[in-house]
Amino acid sequence: KEGLTVFRDQQFSADMQAAQAEDAGRAASARAVKRIEDVRLLRTVQFPEDAGPMAHPIRPDSYTEINNFYTVTVYEKGAEVIRMLHTLLGEDGFRRGIDLYFERHDGQAVTCDDFVAAMADANGRDLARFSRWYEQAGTPVLRVRRNWDAGAGSLTLTVQQLTPPTPGQTDKPPLHVPLALALLDDQGNELPVRLEHEPADAAVRGTRVLELTESEHRFRFVGLDRRPTPSLLRGFSAPVLLDQTLEPEEIARLARLDTDPFNRWEAAQRLGVAAVLDVLAGGDPEAGSRRLVDTLGAGLREEQLDPAYRALLLTLPTEGYIAEQIEEVDPVALRAARTRVRQTLNRALATDFAHAMAALADDGPYRPDTASAGRRALRNLALAALVDIGHDDAWARADAQLRSADNMTDRAAAISALVNSAAPQRENALAWFHDTYADEPLALDKWFTLQATMHRQPGDAPVLERVRRLCLSPEFSLRNPNRARSLIGAFCAANLAEFHAADGSGYAFWLEQVREIDALNPQLAARLARALDRWRKFDPRRQAMMRETLRELAATEGLSRDVGEIVDKALQSA
Repeated sequence: KEGLTVFRDQQFSADMQAAQAEDAGRAASARAVKRIEDVRLLRTVQFPEDAGPMAHPIRPDSYTEINNFYTVTVYEKGAEVIRMLHTLLGEDGFRRGIDLYFERHDGQAVTCDDFVAAMADANGRDLARFSRWYEQAGTPVLRVRRNWDAGAGSLTLTVQQLTPPTPGQTDKPPLHVPLALALLDDQGNELPVRLEHEPADAAVRGTRVLELTESEHRFRFVGLDRRPTPSLLRGFSAPVLLDQTLEPEEIARLARLDTDPFNRWEAAQRLGVAAVLDVLAGGDPEAGSRRLVDTLGAGLREEQLDPAYRALLLTLPTEGYIAEQIEEVDPVALRAARTRVRQTLNRALATDFAHAMAALADDGPYRPDTASAGRRALRNLALAALVDIGHDDAWARADAQLRSADNMTDRAAAISALVNSAAPQRENALAWFHDTYADEPLALDKWFTLQATMHRQPGDAPVLERVRRLCLSPEFSLRNPNRARSLIGAFCAANLAEFHAADGSGYAFWLEQVREIDALNPQLAARLARALDRWRKFDPRRQAMMRETLRELAATEGLSRDVGEIVDKALQSA
């Protein structure tokens, strides 16, 4: 029911965004904004959980401490499983299943199996293998390889399905996976999709859903008069990792022309990851980012797209997401590489960003509708880009926006841009924000988080020093869970380069805080403890320090079961 609740909310929010779009042409990209936001959360938090020592199925077989299982796997991955049923059965079929589910079980205590059975019975479908999604932990990998036969006008896709072993589960039988796809030509037009042995009139132009139920499938598409580029996993039709071979120019083409807004954004993310990894490997950011700059610049100028969507298109992948693409992570080097790519992009598009800010200026009163929110999102992204590179009067404009804005969205965007830049207004802006919102607890939480997650500028002291000072602030208390999360949790989970400092100071701080919080609030301490559970992801020097810190915590007398379970599983992963 948690997954169903989250899915319902996601669908409602997407419908509202599409309905409030400025025009019909922007509705599809406005709807995609919600989908992208949901998938970013899934990939940034749930995929790492599925790859770590705390991996567990949506319906865990057992537990040591139940409080540790109110997780993104239960909620967000649970929602993705409901969404897959919606994709497999279609709008009408899903509605039939929901109606039968309520008819059978209203007012009862029911199981996941009861829900899937209602979906299957209402549609005459065999969903036995689909039920494995509730039983298996881990993120499946779809490995897709293609072969183009120009003489026969056919494209063959070979799709292999594999779910890596997770704690307590080494045998992973294949799942029932919906793979939504389309075939595009060089201009982004959708080609008719027809499988061999299907009649000619069965061709579908647009998105088609293939069903994977075995470890390997081979799909041969025929009747093609040109070599297509596959647009795979459209709308993120399943919570999987996609391993496919595309040429860089094909990825750039999808990022410019894909008719599926999610996959267009996804291709832009792939370009961003590639540019950062190239710099991380010693490449020149100017040369490595050229394709990224050209592609994203075109998207920024494409005014028929929803502004909120364009803001997402222009946002580089997070450090956490890029880290998941790397076998052995040095967070400090990763931040430096991503910063160089970001600033290269911002300098190259500075004129376009300035134009966007002017075009999106809004002198009227604050309005909470979707269209206005989208314009604010793109305008504030442009402001942050110009502040980042110290362009013209951007620092002064951000400071003025902070003090004069009539809504928290614009104020928070302005101060965030200043805090993560070399702007001389930074400290005065933080002081102003603190004094203005001294009596607003949620705004003060934001003030703490801004500083805990800030990117250090040349000449700055380590952010940990600021965090330690803030721990002594009269407004801070470990007995206030929101305040503790806003400062300590944010630093340990969302400031990778500073928390994983090469000297291990972040780990020593973590150890102090987990011990102290555990005596007050074991559930909160357990959440904080997760910051070190994937220690094997990092370089050998950091691995050694993290493992030793975990051992020190495990030896703590009176450690709660909440924290003890996480630490024990993290150490067992050795």
